[in-house]
Amino acid sequence: MNENESIIIGIDLGTTNSLVGVVDSGFPIVLADQNGDRLLPSCVSWPAGQPPLIGNEALRSRILSPGRTVTSIKRFIGRTFADLSEDEIREAGFTVVPGTVGEIEVQLDSETRISPEKISSLILQRLKENAEAALEMPVTRAVITVPAYFNNTQREATKRAAELAGLTVERIINEPTAAALAYGLDKLDEESTVAVYDLGGGTFDLSILQMKDGFFEVISTAGDTRLGGDDLDRAIAQHFIEVLSPGPLSPEEEATVMVRAREAKEALSSEESVIIRFPFFRENESYEVALTRARFEELIAPVIERTRPICQRAFAEAANKGAGRVQKLILVGGSTRIPLVREKLKTWLDLEPDVSQHPDETVALGAAIQAGMLCGRVRQIILVDVTPLSLGIETFGGLMNVIIPRNTTIPTKAGELFTNAVDNQESMAIRVLQGERELAKDNWLLGEVTVPFSPGPRSSARVGVQFSIDRNGILEVLARDTATGEDHVLEIRNAAINVDDEAVERMVSESIDYAFEDMNERIWTEATFKSAELLPAVAEALTLVGSLLPDEDRAAIDRASMNVRQILEGTEHNAPALKAANSALDEATQTLAALLVEAAFSDLD
Repeated sequence: MNENESIIIGIDLGTTNSLVGVVDSGFPIVLADQNGDRLLPSCVSWPAGQPPLIGNEALRSRILSPGRTVTSIKRFIGRTFADLSEDEIREAGFTVVPGTVGEIEVQLDSETRISPEKISSLILQRLKENAEAALEMPVTRAVITVPAYFNNTQREATKRAAELAGLTVERIINEPTAAALAYGLDKLDEESTVAVYDLGGGTFDLSILQMKDGFFEVISTAGDTRLGGDDLDRAIAQHFIEVLSPGPLSPEEEATVMVRAREAKEALSSEESVIIRFPFFRENESYEVALTRARFEELIAPVIERTRPICQRAFAEAANKGAGRVQKLILVGGSTRIPLVREKLKTWLDLEPDVSQHPDETVALGAAIQAGMLCGRVRQIILVDVTPLSLGIETFGGLMNVIIPRNTTIPTKAGELFTNAVDNQESMAIRVLQGERELAKDNWLLGEVTVPFSPGPRSSARVGVQFSIDRNGILEVLARDTATGEDHVLEIRNAAINVDDEAVERMVSESIDYAFEDMNERIWTEATFKSAELLPAVAEALTLVGSLLPDEDRAAIDRASMNVRQILEGTEHNAPALKAANSALDEATQTLAALLVEAAFSDLD
């Protein structure tokens, strides 16, 4: 069997976002598209007379063409029209009608209807294309995840969608199982019982799994396929509607409110207050709505409370089956970032949520690991020791990128794929670091290896970096140029494990003492990268289609761009201000982005 035939990708087909991962060079990674984005919005839009847009491009069209833009189609896959409630039909944001045999169809116009399976297949096809571009080889086999509460009809519909996308489904696995794989719980050497709280965009479930010697057994599961982050968005949107206008809204206005509601939800997951702007919302009037986290929590509390009896049901069922005490609570889904969710879970379940992994990427990584198991790319690992401090490499801007976190059980192996940060870069210096600080200069340098590659545009080169620690504490760093397959290896004996206890305590203490300053510097560095991408892109777009912009939009873009430049040129590294300025510039250029898309299609004609 050749390399192309053996590779299997793992896909998280999500309600809000979808991702694709693979085990490459011995470690699982989530693959990014050509723009560096790992999250693909599960959104498809059909501009009149044009091919469908998928992902971020489709999401930007939602405000302009809400009736021809489909989001959260996962809520409808594998169900019949008779199964839908009036609220689901009304809140869909697009027209849902019954098919000839009672199936659900999305009606785009009087002549065009499309099934949820076909819409899902377009998202899967884009993920397949992204994987093929990243791996530089065709892929036809996949592991796909579904909510634990999906019935057989919904699972079969998901499989049909994958087949329409040109994929052979090797296995469909439950999202909680994938999450457990990603957290490494299959590697525990003694029996463990864990709960997975998965609050996705459109579905919710709580599963309790028992694991021993790498084997999983689902003890209990409970959920609701009609409950998720979309319901949180609607609760916030209803508040905005009451503040803005008591009268009926047009489809375009409803779409705008839903987009702003989601922005507010994401912002208030980390900030205490936010101001949401509605420029030229109704009759060219502009509005601003202030929302505090306290008010936000009041709005979403009823939705969060709907998950409580589901959790209690799953725990009670597990107890009736003789399951021991649950030792770990894993959080999956972007909405689990909301502080109120975590506070409620502590109270309800008397468990501290495990927040060590990226909630959006966990399921995709688990799917990739399962795919790696099926094609022989993942082997069983024996447990011996733990790493006293985090291990990683220095990335562009002088930041520490952790590859193996502190207290990881060894032997272990992990890695990531990196790209060149600037145009015409000829090599990449892999500086191996150990420590807990955000900036590379504050951690310990263990060694360095240089990987040469052919010069090219930014993000054109791909270097896989894999850290492997054996049971003797020997760290091997493998850096591979994926274009040539050439490996560069650095061996560091015992430095990864044999660290003086006093030095470990000092490093950990300093990471706590300087946590605020370090994180501010990291956010500033990342925000400056964003600014460096935004400003030239906006300038180029204005050159191309700026003459088509209304004067008000052009003035707003100029103000937002100037604000970004002024903060960059300031003497203080005001990270929150720069991050907010970048977001404001992003928002100000929405109409400009839509004009660029239209211009691109016009050129095709």
